[in-house]
Amino acid sequence: MILAPLRGVTLRCFREVFADAIREAGFTEAVTPFVSAMPGVDPLAGRELAGGAAEGAIVVTPQFIGKDPESLRRCLRRVREAGFATADLNCGCPFPMVRRKGRGSGILRTPDVLRRMLEVGCEEMGEGRFSVKARLGVDAPDELERLMPILNEFPLRRLAVHARTARQMYAGECDWAAFELVASAAKMPVVANGDLPVAPVDVIGREAMVGRAFIRSLGEREDAGELLARYAEASRRELSGDRAVLGRLKELVAYWRPLPAWSRRWNAIKICRLLEEFLSVAIGAP
Repeated sequence: MILAPLRGVTLRCFREVFADAIREAGFTEAVTPFVSAMPGVDPLAGRELAGGAAEGAIVVTPQFIGKDPESLRRCLRRVREAGFATADLNCGCPFPMVRRKGRGSGILRTPDVLRRMLEVGCEEMGEGRFSVKARLGVDAPDELERLMPILNEFPLRRLAVHARTARQMYAGECDWAAFELVASAAKMPVVANGDLPVAPVDVIGREAMVGRAFIRSLGEREDAGELLARYAEASRRELSGDRAVLGRLKELVAYWRPLPAWSRRWNAIKICRLLEEFLSVAIGAP
């Protein structure tokens, strides 16, 4: 089971504080929230990748987003030198401002760029060490299936597929029939992603990438309040100012608001302006 990249949530700081919960849930790997592969950007400049690949018992795979092959090449060389053995290309980010620039899911609209990015990824990381995370398509659920001849040209480690289109964002039902068509056409291992429970093998019988269900389950733990306090303290050491820390904490707790113990607190939590105020409201939650 692979921990999915959730922007603003499954950061290195989160993975360190919640390491025991991640291990207990059965995760063996985490894909980082995406790092931009753009000219002039050093992927090791931020804390996310600066500490190297060793993170307890799980494998950490850096994920990159971009459309410039040479920028990707430079980033991959940097992380390889830092000890990372695997890397991933984001072909799934559904947000309009990203996809309209041809990055994330938008790269599915430019097959030639996609082919060149895959070529660079496999050249730099080596056979079976570069992977892709994608949506079924931008508008239609058969777009990725039609691109499989391109993906099959390369010795990819795996293809993780969120079984929705980018237009759907995170709404509506996953299209598992379209997912299976992609899987049947693929020469590389295909990993399922999208609305999966924390024990996905019981549901789909294959390797899975799980994110939101696991994050939500953390709010049900008896030590959720204690972990949240530790996350606040670790974030305070890393970030500048309470506003940034509050933003990170609210991003996490927003996943917990459907839970009865947290829904009662959410209206108060979302308007907190001070970290101490946030903790006084949230820390007593089970």
